[in-house]
Amino acid sequence: MAVVNYGVGNLRSIRKGLEKSGAQVKVTHNPNDLRSADAIVLPGVGAFAPAVKNMAPIADVVAEAMNDGTPILGVCLGLQLLFTRSNEGGSIKGLDFISGEVVKLPESVKTPQMGWNTINFAKSHPLLDGVKDHAYVYFVHSYIPQPTDPDVIVTTTEYGVSFASMVAKKNLFATQFHPEKSSKTGLMMLKNFVRIVKR
Repeated sequence: MAVVNYGVGNLRSIRKGLEKSGAQVKVTHNPNDLRSADAIVLPGVGAFAPAVKNMAPIADVVAEAMNDGTPILGVCLGLQLLFTRSNEGGSIKGLDFISGEVVKLPESVKTPQMGWNTINFAKSHPLLDGVKDHAYVYFVHSYIPQPTDPDVIVTTTEYGVSFASMVAKKNLFATQFHPEKSSKTGLMMLKNFVRIVKR
């Protein structure tokens, strides 16, 4: 399983979480590693523009993998990169794997949202096997996804506004929260992801 190193933080904790869940993990920016990986993880923490810039040399490889059915997991910033564009620092184009845009949390709440909050199930999904509705997970973010197609929304969270906190589309899975920092609940999701990959 390849964790993409595109110059953002938090590689160690996502790596450890995946290894604990039974995956063999390689942190890499090498196109050949990504081509041969049985799954690709886009980790989170950082700003959208530099991440997009660092992803540019491998964006086509990740797109190929997605089209070939390779499971892809986006976490926090990794989720945001999957969308058409983000309003963080202007209007910046993302990978456009999921139609929609990433917008700032409303002015009425403190940003970033930092800490524990609940996820509310919009539908059942293999990534949520063994996870309870309204379970607490850990967030650190100022921007939220707005998918064009409501069908991709797996869970929602309330923070000044109701937003999509987990999305999924075919072999794409993404969380706005950090499963690797979300205790047993998050570990359960990572284990579920590893199980999906091993299928």
